[in-house]
Amino acid sequence: MDARECFLTVFYAGKFPKGPGTAGSVVALLLGLPILYASPNTLFLSALLIGLIAIKQIDIYEQEHNTHDPKHIVIDELVGMWIAMAVAGWGWLSLIASFVFFRLFDIYKPSLIGTIDAKVTNGLGVVGDDALAGLLGGLCALLLVHFVNLLF
Repeated sequence: MDARECFLTVFYAGKFPKGPGTAGSVVALLLGLPILYASPNTLFLSALLIGLIAIKQIDIYEQEHNTHDPKHIVIDELVGMWIAMAVAGWGWLSLIASFVFFRLFDIYKPSLIGTIDAKVTNGLGVVGDDALAGLLGGLCALLLVHFVNLLF
């Protein structure tokens, strides 16, 4: 078992044949639940640390394989999901909304997310667009939960 491949594919979730990004996000959600429950700050800081490690490992992988942002590398989804979860906080609506908003921002890449994806090269671009998608997804989830709580 190659440790770097296990890390980059988030325990091989990235090898899922259909929707590896979504599969990686689901696994990231499940892995992040106990950390979020213990401390949203710890989850956020863990996402940043893993993101920094991922940038370097993605750079090495891309150089070795002469490729850019292969579909099976989903550690960037973990980073984005954990940021979204940390921002949105604990609760079923928060978790579902952070997942949905993160995936929407990650798939459609509006505005600055798309710019980062298109213009920033190497691991920084791969992780950077997902980190921003996670931040915006978490903020949208937080707003949704706030408005739902106001209504009910």
